[in-house]
Amino acid sequence: MGDQQAMFRGPAEVYDRFVGRYSPGLARGMCTAAGVRSGQRALDVGCGSGALVVALAVILGEENVAGVDPAEPFVEAAQAKVPGARLAVAAAESLPFEDGVFDATLSQLVVNFLSDPDAGLREMARVTRTGGVVAGCVWDYGGGMTMLRTFWEAAAALDPGRARPLMEQHTMRFSRPEELGELWQSNLTGVTVSAIDVEASYETFDDLWAPFPTGVGPAGAYAASLDADAQEQLRDEFRRGLGWPEDPFTLAARAWCAVGTV
Repeated sequence: MGDQQAMFRGPAEVYDRFVGRYSPGLARGMCTAAGVRSGQRALDVGCGSGALVVALAVILGEENVAGVDPAEPFVEAAQAKVPGARLAVAAAESLPFEDGVFDATLSQLVVNFLSDPDAGLREMARVTRTGGVVAGCVWDYGGGMTMLRTFWEAAAALDPGRARPLMEQHTMRFSRPEELGELWQSNLTGVTVSAIDVEASYETFDDLWAPFPTGVGPAGAYAASLDADAQEQLRDEFRRGLGWPEDPFTLAARAWCAVGTV
């Protein structure tokens, strides 16, 4: 994950207030898309702070769930939520498991942060039994992921020369269904790609904005790089782009989910 990994080394609770607000609903959608069912063993690759580990444990039982993430603070946070799961600090490109030990291997919002996505997917397929399922999802950055799309549109309006090249719809691979499908088809059979739609609730705009200047994720890293005046201008432009929300509000988000068979 290289420099991208550094964006996720902060406290897990900050991530949970940021993109993590969408994670529980997205995790349930992934489990449904992958056909996860009682009696299986499952692996979460890039488990983050544990939303997908929790969703898998509800269906399978904690003892039948494993997970890895390269960031130790996230592994610790996930382990605290699901003490009985087998979690480890490891990269997707080098999974610490034998061949064919899982019925389902899932990766939530991970593949576009991998230094070698093909190697990561080959590893996910390797540790999944023949006939098992590998699933992964990525935000629709340029369309249905309202929060991040609106943030980058605001940044590009104020700072086009610097922000526009950083917009995740341009920098993130696999954020379109055909790209994600091609990655899956290169390693798996019977591939399908479908949308998972979720939402997150906010008490105020400040509730939404607060995690950005902490530097988590690409959008946060950009916000944190600005001086105080530029941050305030970005905050106002972001709020304007969302229609100047005052009362509690929700934002919708769409992810594309690929599912294939080993």
